[in-house]
Order: sequence, then C-alpha cells, then structure tokens
Amino acid sequence: MPDPAPALTPAPAAAGPAPAALVSHPPGHGRWIAAGAAVLAALATGATVLAWNTQQRVKSLEAELVKRQADSGSQATEARTLARQAEITAREAAAKLALLEARVAETSLQRSQLEELIQSLARSRDENVLADVDAALRVALQQSAITGSAEPLVVTLKQADERLARFNQPRLERVRRALAQDLERTRSAGVTDITVLTIRLDEVIRQVDELPLVSAPERRAAARSAEAAATAAAVPASAASGSGLGGLIGQRWASVASVFWQEVKSLVRVTRIDQPEAMLVAPEQAFFLRENLKLRLLNARLALLSRQFDTAQSDLREAQRALETYFDREHRRVVAASELVRGVTGQARLVTVPRPDATLAAIATASAGR
Repeated sequence: MPDPAPALTPAPAAAGPAPAALVSHPPGHGRWIAAGAAVLAALATGATVLAWNTQQRVKSLEAELVKRQADSGSQATEARTLARQAEITAREAAAKLALLEARVAETSLQRSQLEELIQSLARSRDENVLADVDAALRVALQQSAITGSAEPLVVTLKQADERLARFNQPRLERVRRALAQDLERTRSAGVTDITVLTIRLDEVIRQVDELPLVSAPERRAAARSAEAAATAAAVPASAASGSGLGGLIGQRWASVASVFWQEVKSLVRVTRIDQPEAMLVAPEQAFFLRENLKLRLLNARLALLSRQFDTAQSDLREAQRALETYFDREHRRVVAASELVRGVTGQARLVTVPRPDATLAAIATASAGR
C-alpha cells in the first residue's frame, strides 16, 4: 500500500498590502519586457509585411486569373471557330471520300470487266470452240422447245461434231463421244416435226377442190375419155406398122368398133357402193362438203401449232372418214391425200425433245480443265 500524503498546513494570512515603496523587482526584469516588446513589434511588422505581400500576391493572382480567363474565352471562341471549320472540312472530306469510293468502285468494275475481256481474248482456241458449241446447243434447245421439233437440235449436234472433228484434239474426244450419244438419243426419240406436218396438211387442203367425189358422174366420163384418147393414139402407130391399104382399113374399123363398144358399155354401169349416203350428195352440197373438210384440216393444223394433239387427232380422224366416205378411193389423188392425212395422224403425238445433258456436262468438264 502507498504511504499516505503528508497533510498540508495553511499559510498564515497576510496582515495587509505591502507598501509600494517596499515592492522590489529583480534586476533583469525590465530588459525582458523590452525584449518582448521588440519581439512583438518585429512580429507585428513581419505579419504586416507578410499580409501586404500576401495581398499583393492575391492581387497578382486575381490579375493572372482575369488574364487567363480572358485568354480562355478567346481560346474557347477560337476553338469553336476551329471546330466549325473542322466540321465543314470533315463534311467536305466525307463528300470527297464518298465520291472517291464511287470512283474506286467504278474503277474496280471497269477493271473486272477489262480482266474478263483480257481473259476472253487470251482464251485458247479450244475453249472458244467449246463456248461456241455450248451456246449453239442452248439456242437449239430453245428453238426445239418453241417449234416442237427436234430438227434444230439434231442439226446443231451434227455441226458441233463436224467442227470438233476438224480440230482433232485429244481433250475434245470426250465431248465428241457425248455428242454422238446425244445425237443418237435425239434421233431415236421420234419427236414430232410440227413444220413438216403443217406443210402436209396445207398440201391436202390445196388438193381438196380437185378431189373427185363418189357421186360425181364426170369421173367416169373422164376415165372413158382418157381410154378413148389412148386408143386413138395407138391407132396411128399400129397403122404405121401395118402393111398396105388393107391393114390401114382394118385398124380404122377396129378403132371405131372399140370406141362404139365403150359407148355401149357406158350405157349401163354397175358400181359397188358400201355407203349409200355418199351417192345421195347433191351437186350443190358438194361445195359445203369440201369446205367442211377444209375446216377440219385447218382446225387440225391450228391444234398442231398450239400443241393440242388430242384435238388434232380428233379432227384428222373426221377428215380421214370424210375422205373415205364421200370421195373416190380409187382415184390416185384421193389415195395420196388419204395417205398424207393418215401419216399426219400417226405422227401427231406429244413427245418431249431430249436434252443434250451429256454433251453439256462434257463441255463443262473440258472447259474446267479436269
């Protein structure tokens, strides 16, 4: 435990204030007061100088700030002016850039076209021939599709084979083999030649007015006239070959008797008629019969041109029936017209023109250099 603190004893109270004459100061007390006053004066002077200096600095700073603010304003104005000029310059540069890009694109297009032209000019003779054959085959396909005939394609394949044969290049042999295959396939397809069929129908239509009817009596008279003319033409030859006046008189009597006998036989005619309505056609109805036959043939022709083969077959069958019913089937013109109509009927059918795919593939392979 710590020791207890000693007890403080109060000092005796002063009996009263001491007299002034009796107060005494130490010897250096006045000097310390003077030194303190001097120090305080020096501090006050330093503080005053420092405050004045600080005020001057503040004034200079304010002036500098005002100057810098003015400079900043002028610089901001100049910056805005420069920004506007830069914006205008940027717009002009963008417009020029767009124009340059358009010109560059045009130049690139012209360059590509020029390169293609140079490549086409620098292409070898074999490649030119293959390109020409390919273009000719495609044009022939379009012509065959339009006309419905395989003749343009067949002719083009022949010409292409002959053209390639003149070059005699080993790399073109594959194309020639493909041409031969497509040519054989096109020929064996038996495609309907619409042009030839229409020409045949036009020929039959032109001959309708000249075809003799079964009911026309003039066809027999024409036959008798032809026979009599043949007999009269044979008489001079026989007379010339005979000997003397007796032979000449005998030949004359023989010709007269022959003509007389033909006239006697013509008085009675026996004819087989399988269809009686053909003999009942009046002379004024013959005109309408021929016109109806022409209309049937014209309808068949139009149906062939429009690729309506069913309609054409129906009209051709009706025309064939009219020829066999109302016209003289023993006459050579009727026989020829009937054969033409029958041939057109047999060929008027829908057949697709084969495509020369093998040739086109071979041309593409040869052009690619594989």
